[in-house]
Amino acid sequence: MRLLLVRHAIAEDGIDDDARPVSSKGRRRFKKVVGALDRLDVKLDHIVHSPKLRALQTAELMTPLLRDGGTTWVLDLLADLPGADLFQALEAFDGDVALVGHQPYLGRLLAWLVTGRPAAETAFELRKGAVAVLDGNPRPGEVTLTMLLPPKVARI
Repeated sequence: MRLLLVRHAIAEDGIDDDARPVSSKGRRRFKKVVGALDRLDVKLDHIVHSPKLRALQTAELMTPLLRDGGTTWVLDLLADLPGADLFQALEAFDGDVALVGHQPYLGRLLAWLVTGRPAAETAFELRKGAVAVLDGNPRPGEVTLTMLLPPKVARI
């Protein structure tokens, strides 16, 4: 399985956290990230996102990467610290999957997947719009980080 961990695009500040939309700057910049993924021939079978508005809108920007018949899903577990229940939920998906969520949760999930140890204190720092690409079984210690795409690099 190829698994992409995607931090949501830049969002507006100053309103209820769950309802923060992606800003026009975030939309513009993240479209370039999607373009970079497309040039790398990244195709997805599923896009799974947290219920927060900025994650939903980021997932919508990624839909050009979906294969025919690809799906999008809301997963509440992506709006909280990763745990065993998240790994169990990921077993329902096959093929290439993008998870769109938030820091510090995605950074901790990435560290846990790669090292096999829960990352309560240490985690990867994923900037807004960053993408980590992993290959393997989506279980702790069973994936390989194959690419970390900071948003600035994707926009070149």
